[in-house]
Amino acid sequence: MAGPIEQFEVNPLVNLGIGSLDLSFTNASAYMVATVAIASGFLVLATAKGLIVPGRWQSSAEMLYEFVAKTLRDNAGEQGMRFFPLVFSLFMFILVANLIGMFPYAFTVTSHIVVTAALAGIVFATVTLYGLFRHGLGFLRLFKPAGVPAILVPIIVPIEIISYMSRPVSHSVRLFAVMLAGHITLKVFAGFVVGLGGLGTLGVVAAIMPLLMTVAITALEFLMALIQAYVFTMLACMYLNDALHPGH
Repeated sequence: MAGPIEQFEVNPLVNLGIGSLDLSFTNASAYMVATVAIASGFLVLATAKGLIVPGRWQSSAEMLYEFVAKTLRDNAGEQGMRFFPLVFSLFMFILVANLIGMFPYAFTVTSHIVVTAALAGIVFATVTLYGLFRHGLGFLRLFKPAGVPAILVPIIVPIEIISYMSRPVSHSVRLFAVMLAGHITLKVFAGFVVGLGGLGTLGVVAAIMPLLMTVAITALEFLMALIQAYVFTMLACMYLNDALHPGH
Protein backbone atom coordinates (compact mmCIF):
# COMPACT_ATOMS: atom_id res chain seq x y z
CA MET A 1 0.00 0.00 0.00
CA ALA A 2 1.28 3.48 -0.88
CA GLY A 3 2.61 5.63 1.95
CA PRO A 4 0.67 8.64 3.27
CA ILE A 5 3.00 11.11 1.53
CA GLU A 6 2.84 9.60 -1.95
CA GLN A 7 -0.60 11.10 -2.58
CA PHE A 8 1.05 14.54 -2.74
CA GLU A 9 3.68 13.70 -5.36
CA VAL A 10 3.67 15.92 -8.44
CA ASN A 11 4.30 13.83 -11.55
CA PRO A 12 4.64 15.10 -15.14
CA LEU A 13 1.99 13.96 -17.60
CA VAL A 14 3.42 15.80 -20.61
CA ASN A 15 7.10 16.67 -20.47
CA LEU A 16 7.81 20.15 -21.78
CA GLY A 17 10.83 22.32 -21.25
CA ILE A 18 12.42 25.44 -22.66
CA GLY A 19 16.10 25.42 -21.86
CA SER A 20 16.43 24.96 -18.12
CA LEU A 21 12.80 25.98 -17.57
CA ASP A 22 10.49 23.05 -16.81
CA LEU A 23 6.99 23.71 -18.18
CA SER A 24 5.72 20.14 -17.94
CA PHE A 25 1.99 19.56 -17.62
CA THR A 26 1.66 17.66 -14.35
CA ASN A 27 -1.05 15.87 -12.43
CA ALA A 28 -1.36 19.03 -10.32
CA SER A 29 -1.91 21.07 -13.49
CA ALA A 30 -4.55 18.60 -14.68
CA TYR A 31 -6.48 18.80 -11.41
CA MET A 32 -6.34 22.60 -11.42
CA VAL A 33 -7.74 22.61 -14.95
CA ALA A 34 -10.41 20.13 -13.85
CA THR A 35 -11.24 22.33 -10.85
CA VAL A 36 -11.78 25.39 -13.02
CA ALA A 37 -13.77 23.37 -15.58
CA ILE A 38 -16.06 21.81 -12.95
CA ALA A 39 -16.66 25.08 -11.09
CA SER A 40 -17.31 26.99 -14.31
CA GLY A 41 -19.44 24.22 -15.79
CA PHE A 42 -21.58 24.00 -12.68
CA LEU A 43 -22.26 27.75 -12.59
CA VAL A 44 -22.96 27.98 -16.32
CA LEU A 45 -25.29 25.00 -16.45
CA ALA A 46 -27.02 25.86 -13.16
CA THR A 47 -27.87 29.39 -14.28
CA ALA A 48 -28.39 28.76 -18.01
CA LYS A 49 -32.20 28.84 -17.87
CA GLY A 50 -32.44 31.79 -15.50
CA LEU A 51 -35.75 30.67 -14.06
CA ILE A 52 -37.78 33.06 -11.92
CA VAL A 53 -38.61 30.10 -9.69
CA PRO A 54 -35.22 28.38 -9.54
CA GLY A 55 -34.72 24.65 -9.46
CA ARG A 56 -32.27 22.81 -7.25
CA TRP A 57 -29.14 23.54 -9.27
CA GLN A 58 -29.96 27.20 -9.83
CA SER A 59 -30.83 27.57 -6.14
CA SER A 60 -27.46 26.07 -5.22
CA ALA A 61 -25.61 28.50 -7.48
CA GLU A 62 -27.59 31.45 -6.15
CA MET A 63 -26.93 30.39 -2.56
CA LEU A 64 -23.20 30.30 -3.22
CA TYR A 65 -23.42 33.72 -4.88
CA GLU A 66 -25.34 35.26 -2.00
CA PHE A 67 -23.12 33.61 0.60
CA VAL A 68 -19.94 35.09 -0.86
CA ALA A 69 -21.62 38.46 -1.51
CA LYS A 70 -22.79 38.67 2.11
CA THR A 71 -19.34 37.72 3.39
CA LEU A 72 -17.78 40.44 1.26
CA ARG A 73 -20.32 43.10 2.29
CA ASP A 74 -20.00 42.21 5.98
CA ASN A 75 -16.21 42.52 5.93
CA ALA A 76 -15.53 45.19 3.31
CA GLY A 77 -18.78 47.11 3.00
CA GLU A 78 -20.79 47.79 -0.14
CA GLN A 79 -17.70 49.23 -1.87
CA GLY A 80 -16.09 45.84 -1.51
CA MET A 81 -18.46 44.42 -4.14
CA ARG A 82 -16.12 45.72 -6.84
CA PHE A 83 -13.87 42.83 -5.82
CA PHE A 84 -16.67 40.26 -5.97
CA PRO A 85 -15.47 38.51 -9.18
CA LEU A 86 -12.06 37.91 -7.58
CA VAL A 87 -13.42 36.78 -4.22
CA PHE A 88 -16.08 34.52 -5.73
CA SER A 89 -13.52 32.94 -8.06
CA LEU A 90 -11.18 32.23 -5.15
CA PHE A 91 -14.00 30.72 -3.10
CA MET A 92 -15.23 28.46 -5.89
CA PHE A 93 -11.73 27.31 -6.84
CA ILE A 94 -10.77 26.41 -3.28
CA LEU A 95 -14.12 24.80 -2.50
CA VAL A 96 -14.17 22.62 -5.62
CA ALA A 97 -10.47 21.74 -5.30
CA ASN A 98 -10.99 20.68 -1.68
CA LEU A 99 -14.01 18.53 -2.56
CA ILE A 100 -12.26 16.90 -5.53
CA GLY A 101 -9.44 15.92 -3.19
CA MET A 102 -11.88 13.88 -1.11
CA PHE A 103 -12.33 11.31 -3.88
CA PRO A 104 -10.11 8.20 -3.61
CA TYR A 105 -6.87 8.49 -5.60
CA ALA A 106 -7.60 12.13 -6.42
CA PHE A 107 -4.98 14.87 -6.12
CA THR A 108 -5.60 17.74 -3.68
CA VAL A 109 -4.04 20.86 -5.18
CA THR A 110 -4.76 22.93 -2.05
CA SER A 111 -2.48 20.63 -0.05
CA HIS A 112 0.50 22.17 -1.89
CA ILE A 113 1.95 25.38 -0.49
CA VAL A 114 2.88 26.65 -3.96
CA VAL A 115 -0.81 26.72 -4.94
CA THR A 116 -2.13 28.30 -1.75
CA ALA A 117 0.76 30.80 -1.76
CA ALA A 118 -0.16 31.83 -5.30
CA LEU A 119 -3.77 32.40 -4.26
CA ALA A 120 -2.71 34.37 -1.18
CA GLY A 121 -0.24 36.31 -3.31
CA ILE A 122 -3.03 37.39 -5.65
CA VAL A 123 -4.97 38.79 -2.69
CA PHE A 124 -1.90 40.50 -1.23
CA ALA A 125 -0.93 42.08 -4.56
CA THR A 126 -4.50 43.25 -5.17
CA VAL A 127 -4.74 44.88 -1.75
CA THR A 128 -1.36 46.59 -2.03
CA LEU A 129 -1.66 47.82 -5.62
CA TYR A 130 -5.27 48.94 -5.33
CA GLY A 131 -4.61 50.61 -1.99
CA LEU A 132 -1.68 52.59 -3.40
CA PHE A 133 -3.58 53.39 -6.61
CA ARG A 134 -6.66 54.68 -4.80
CA HIS A 135 -5.12 56.36 -1.75
CA GLY A 136 -1.53 57.03 -2.79
CA LEU A 137 0.70 57.56 0.22
CA GLY A 138 -2.48 57.72 2.30
CA PHE A 139 -2.50 53.93 2.12
CA LEU A 140 0.40 54.00 4.56
CA ARG A 141 -2.09 55.07 7.25
CA LEU A 142 -2.77 51.36 7.46
CA PHE A 143 0.47 50.99 9.43
CA LYS A 144 -0.50 53.65 11.99
CA PRO A 145 -3.80 52.74 13.62
CA ALA A 146 -5.99 55.69 14.54
CA GLY A 147 -5.61 56.90 18.12
CA VAL A 148 -2.08 55.59 18.66
CA PRO A 149 -0.05 58.08 20.79
CA ALA A 150 2.92 59.64 18.97
CA ILE A 151 5.36 58.18 21.48
CA LEU A 152 4.30 54.64 20.51
CA VAL A 153 4.48 55.20 16.74
CA PRO A 154 8.14 54.01 16.41
CA ILE A 155 7.11 50.74 18.05
CA ILE A 156 3.68 50.21 16.51
CA VAL A 157 4.57 51.00 12.88
CA PRO A 158 7.29 48.31 12.51
CA ILE A 159 4.97 45.76 14.14
CA GLU A 160 2.16 46.68 11.73
CA ILE A 161 4.52 46.45 8.73
CA ILE A 162 5.75 43.01 9.78
CA SER A 163 2.16 41.91 10.37
CA TYR A 164 1.14 43.16 6.93
CA MET A 165 4.05 41.49 5.15
CA SER A 166 3.32 38.20 6.91
CA ARG A 167 -0.28 38.11 5.70
CA PRO A 168 0.33 36.04 2.56
CA VAL A 169 2.33 33.55 4.65
CA SER A 170 -0.37 32.97 7.26
CA HIS A 171 -3.10 33.18 4.62
CA SER A 172 -1.54 30.42 2.53
CA VAL A 173 -0.14 28.19 5.29
CA ARG A 174 -3.48 27.89 7.07
CA LEU A 175 -5.23 26.29 4.08
CA PHE A 176 -2.21 24.22 3.05
CA ALA A 177 -1.53 22.86 6.55
CA VAL A 178 -5.13 21.85 7.26
CA MET A 179 -5.58 20.02 3.96
CA LEU A 180 -2.16 18.35 4.18
CA ALA A 181 -2.57 17.18 7.78
CA GLY A 182 -6.11 15.97 7.22
CA HIS A 183 -5.27 13.85 4.20
CA ILE A 184 -2.19 12.36 5.87
CA THR A 185 -4.22 11.42 8.96
CA LEU A 186 -6.95 9.88 6.82
CA LYS A 187 -4.40 7.88 4.85
CA VAL A 188 -2.70 6.61 8.01
CA PHE A 189 -5.92 5.31 9.58
CA ALA A 190 -7.01 3.78 6.28
CA GLY A 191 -3.64 2.01 6.19
CA PHE A 192 -4.29 0.61 9.66
CA VAL A 193 -7.61 -0.82 8.46
CA VAL A 194 -6.02 -2.54 5.45
CA GLY A 195 -3.03 -3.78 7.44
CA LEU A 196 -5.04 -5.21 10.32
CA GLY A 197 -7.65 -6.68 7.97
CA GLY A 198 -4.99 -8.88 6.42
CA LEU A 199 -4.10 -10.54 9.74
CA GLY A 200 -7.11 -12.82 9.93
CA THR A 201 -10.14 -12.82 12.20
CA LEU A 202 -8.41 -11.14 15.13
CA GLY A 203 -7.06 -8.48 12.81
CA VAL A 204 -10.51 -7.80 11.36
CA VAL A 205 -11.90 -7.26 14.85
CA ALA A 206 -8.99 -4.99 15.73
CA ALA A 207 -9.57 -3.01 12.51
CA ILE A 208 -13.04 -1.88 13.63
CA MET A 209 -11.74 1.03 15.67
CA PRO A 210 -9.45 2.41 12.90
CA LEU A 211 -12.35 1.97 10.48
CA LEU A 212 -14.63 4.05 12.68
CA MET A 213 -11.88 6.68 12.97
CA THR A 214 -11.48 6.68 9.18
CA VAL A 215 -15.21 7.33 8.72
CA ALA A 216 -15.15 10.10 11.35
CA ILE A 217 -12.07 11.75 9.83
CA THR A 218 -13.63 11.56 6.36
CA ALA A 219 -16.70 13.42 7.62
CA LEU A 220 -14.43 15.95 9.34
CA GLU A 221 -12.44 16.40 6.13
CA PHE A 222 -15.59 17.21 4.18
CA LEU A 223 -16.47 19.77 6.84
CA MET A 224 -12.97 21.27 6.73
CA ALA A 225 -13.14 21.45 2.93
CA LEU A 226 -16.08 23.82 3.33
CA ILE A 227 -14.74 25.70 6.34
CA GLN A 228 -11.32 26.35 4.84
CA ALA A 229 -12.82 27.73 1.65
CA TYR A 230 -14.87 30.09 3.80
CA VAL A 231 -11.97 31.08 6.07
CA PHE A 232 -9.69 31.86 3.12
CA THR A 233 -12.45 33.93 1.52
CA MET A 234 -13.32 35.78 4.73
CA LEU A 235 -9.67 36.72 5.32
CA ALA A 236 -9.41 37.91 1.72
CA CYS A 237 -12.44 40.14 2.32
CA MET A 238 -10.92 41.55 5.52
CA TYR A 239 -7.66 42.33 3.74
CA LEU A 240 -9.49 43.96 0.82
CA ASN A 241 -11.26 46.18 3.34
CA ASP A 242 -7.86 47.63 4.21
CA ALA A 243 -7.36 48.62 0.57
CA LEU A 244 -10.68 50.47 0.68
CA HIS A 245 -10.42 51.98 4.17
CA PRO A 246 -6.73 52.08 5.22
CA GLY A 247 -7.34 54.62 7.96
CA HIS A 248 -9.82 52.50 9.92
